Amino acid sequence: MIDHSQRLATRIGAAIDRGEAPLVIGGDCAILLGAGLATARRGGVGLVHIDGHTDFRHPGNSDECASVAGEALAAAVGAHWPSIADIDGLAPYFPSAHTAHIGHRADDEDQDEVRGILGSVTPAADVTSLGAARVGAESAAVAGPAYWLQLDVDVLDPTIMPAVDSPDAGGISAAELTALLRELAPRAIGASITVFDPDLDPDGRYARLLVEVLTAGLGELGTRVRRP
Repeated sequence: MIDHSQRLATRIGAAIDRGEAPLVIGGDCAILLGAGLATARRGGVGLVHIDGHTDFRHPGNSDECASVAGEALAAAVGAHWPSIADIDGLAPYFPSAHTAHIGHRADDEDQDEVRGILGSVTPAADVTSLGAARVGAESAAVAGPAYWLQLDVDVLDPTIMPAVDSPDAGGISAAELTALLRELAPRAIGASITVFDPDLDPDGRYARLLVEVLTAGLGELGTRVRRP
């Protein structure tokens, strides 16, 4: 995983250096480490993390650390074993004060901890009550003039997107996610998409829905970013 993160960082960094906005289609949330390395090597940017879970399990709050897929946000802001969180001596990959998390469910066991560490934390229910565009704008303000955008598609409610590894009730709608991405994409230096599981989508219907959301939501990716 560390080797993969370093190689991914090289490819992301090359795209950024060409003035492009890279879009990484990944497996699980650990691909955030590669994006973090790439941006940290270039002076650092903020992070907007959209996920149905906080992904904040780490050695300080759990004896069960074994999968960075559920620990990626903790590692990204330096709250993990140094072998994961300080690759190439670049910890933290994203400054916690300029990290905004969106989309966890009300029963997430680490939400109180992340609220005390990150710049902003918005549960899925608040995306619905406050409005996706408002949440996107407020999260972008926290992340700063340039940020990486990571989306775990399990932020969607499982009645809409069941083809994920850990579906939990209480997620947002496809329209809300589209509006959120439209607000966030222009100022994102790049983006990564994770956790869609094609094995759980035998006829491709959920893949088509996801492509529609990403096409509409990320069409202006990187068009208004202030590069570091």
